[in-house]
Amino acid sequence: MLNLTVHSILSLFVAAASTVFAAPQSVPITGILSGQGTWYEQGLGACGFLENDSEFVVAIGHTLFDTYPGYAGGNPNNNPVCGRTVTAAYQGHTVTATVLDRCVGCDTYDLDFSPAAFSQLAPQSVGRLLGVEWVFN
Repeated sequence: MLNLTVHSILSLFVAAASTVFAAPQSVPITGILSGQGTWYEQGLGACGFLENDSEFVVAIGHTLFDTYPGYAGGNPNNNPVCGRTVTAAYQGHTVTATVLDRCVGCDTYDLDFSPAAFSQLAPQSVGRLLGVEWVFN
């Protein structure tokens, strides 16, 4: 017969709640990272800067943005990833772009480029690049 005390029930609840509501863990950001590359029309980014399509800027995946070391949540303008640069490579082409946005539709290591930055890697008509390798500078 199962003998549950109030203390054991509360202990189980606290353990389950801490699993569900645990703070997000940061993801690795060193070495060569790999993901998909896409492009989007620029505007006001999560870092608080108004960008235009001719600038070399990039949005990183929301999980990476939200768990970037030193970012405690809240105002995304205060995220230390804002203003960092990345160098991305695809099929022998490279581009360096500044992180100024957060990509909600991206997986952790995907990059969503400005049209100008994407065009350094491939024609915009390609739309999605599989296997973009990149590093934080």
